[in-house]
Amino acid sequence: MFEGSSTTTRALAAAPRGNGTAAGEPATGIRCAAAGRVHEIAVSAGDPAFIDQCVKRYAAAGFGIPDEAEVRSWRNSWPPLLEALVRAGLSDLQLYLEYGTPGGGQRLDAVLVGRTAQGALGLVVIELKQWQTARVLDGMRVQRSDGLVTTHPVQQVLAYGKFFEFWRPKTAPVLDIRAAVVLHNADREQAEALRIREGAGAAVPVVSGQDLAGQGAGLAARLGCAGLVSPTVDEVGAFERIVWAPSARLLAQVGDALMGQTTFALVGDQQHAYVQIRALVAGLLEGDSRGAVVTVRGGPGSGKTALAVRLLGYLMRYQERSRPRFVTPSGTLRAHLLEAAGGQAQAQARDLFPPVSHLYHATQDAGSVIVDEAQRMARSNDSLAPALAKVLHKVALVVVFLDERQIIRPGEGTTVKELRDAARAMGRAHHHFELTGSFRCNGSAAYTTWVDNLLYGTPTPWTGHDSYALALSDDPFQLQHWIEQATKAGHTARTTAGFCWTWTRTRPRNTTTLPFDITIDVPATPAAPARTWKAAWNAADTLTDPDGLPLAPHNQLWATHSGGHQQIGCIYSAQGLEYHHAGVIIGPDLTWTNGHWTAHPHHSRDPKLRHLTPDQYLPYALNTYRVLLTRGTHTTRIHTTDPDTHQHLTTLIHPGGTAGA
Repeated sequence: MFEGSSTTTRALAAAPRGNGTAAGEPATGIRCAAAGRVHEIAVSAGDPAFIDQCVKRYAAAGFGIPDEAEVRSWRNSWPPLLEALVRAGLSDLQLYLEYGTPGGGQRLDAVLVGRTAQGALGLVVIELKQWQTARVLDGMRVQRSDGLVTTHPVQQVLAYGKFFEFWRPKTAPVLDIRAAVVLHNADREQAEALRIREGAGAAVPVVSGQDLAGQGAGLAARLGCAGLVSPTVDEVGAFERIVWAPSARLLAQVGDALMGQTTFALVGDQQHAYVQIRALVAGLLEGDSRGAVVTVRGGPGSGKTALAVRLLGYLMRYQERSRPRFVTPSGTLRAHLLEAAGGQAQAQARDLFPPVSHLYHATQDAGSVIVDEAQRMARSNDSLAPALAKVLHKVALVVVFLDERQIIRPGEGTTVKELRDAARAMGRAHHHFELTGSFRCNGSAAYTTWVDNLLYGTPTPWTGHDSYALALSDDPFQLQHWIEQATKAGHTARTTAGFCWTWTRTRPRNTTTLPFDITIDVPATPAAPARTWKAAWNAADTLTDPDGLPLAPHNQLWATHSGGHQQIGCIYSAQGLEYHHAGVIIGPDLTWTNGHWTAHPHHSRDPKLRHLTPDQYLPYALNTYRVLLTRGTHTTRIHTTDPDTHQHLTTLIHPGGTAGA
């Protein structure tokens, strides 16, 4: 069913302009903003409608709607490059602008295709930067003039080139892969400062605006295009028909990394499901033509992600013919999986973990797809997301992991019943597994049951558990002190809160602090005057000091990277992850009033939730706090901003349950 399956599209239609494709228009199967011979695009670029057409093609390719800054960068960077390519005598090379890799994991600013003197296809990947200066921190990172620390552009373009190496099938034409960085606003001295003089980076030219003013063979060499001549229509077609697929070497490398992670060890019903799904894979490889949809349901800490990743590692390492992909709506989980892939393979592995926005495009040539955190997927007209429905129909094996009680926004989520019905309507076999264990809260099913009773049933007193601790904090200062002490003791400790305070995503240039968006007034007590507690949400981008040393991690890595304990996380940075000690702030959007939970959506800062009625908002609020309350593997400590709710919790959580570090 996997190899050569009729359910898998194997061919990409390829038609460079010589075969009838309009100037600047990508051939079918090629995802980019523009494609054609250099001289054709250079002429078209002067047409005011050209950028508008590129915006439409960019969106049609599944990249989303480009923002103003992106479009402005096209207007600023494309003309100098095109003019230089024409002066360098490279007018007849094939050019792709904003070239998207098949999995949607990466977009390359520009890719040139020509023919070498030896008859191979020459590929030049060009990274365009509008920078004038950047400070080199080390061989992998630079700090821009606005203070942002980012990947060294030479390392960035080398990683892009590696994609073509790691994803090139054996049957594809031989490729001579090259790379160049173009800083069209920089002078030679500024560009020279970014050159790498050792290792693979030494072969990558860093081209300044002054260099672009050259012409002929000298300029062609500076751009990494020495010896390249016009490819024939057939050669361009051969390039465009390549069905990029991860090599056995890449799959083995990533598979070994994932299977070697002790975090993803399996026991109990996880192991049972793993063995059964492996048997399904074997049956499909042996020719079962029906295909299968597998659903795996489990609550917080039941091991869904561990099983999903272990299964992915197995498919990569031992069943490369299954051509696996892993998709999750959680950018946080995706970032952690890419980090787990590790080493030099991380950049090339991005397309094995495509973003959910590219689900259908990324899986057209997959034989198996694993979808984790499926309850976060957007719906369409109160039905399955169209991309997911297409994948269920097209891909031989689809394994979906979900928890229906972790749906936290309207217009999101799916159910086991919905997936089962869709599979049967398509003539697919459906298999379902339940994960009932609890591997997070130190194996304490008593605690997860207590949380479910608190939120969805009849609240019961916490009577304690040998392996799990639960306590209240009277104010956020206590909670913060506890988190800091736990961190000093060597544990991972994080605080999360309901999204009841504005999150300032942007910050002034060169700042080394985050805005204190969260403020909680603490009334006076006999022991202390009235105070206001202030804290920052997790950072939209990594925050560094002037020397590039990290101060606060990117919000997607907040739960695990150093410094994260000093910021407050929310549902989107915590879902799917865990840490040793969990502090939870229940905000004013959920209170215990007159013997039941009451929702206050006007306190939410989520634009998709604020407009709901209290009754509509309540299940999302309960699901959100259920997730936050079940992140801690050993300890949870709760603070609530509402006095009546705090009083209610004091009747349930007795001093004997004090949460220690």
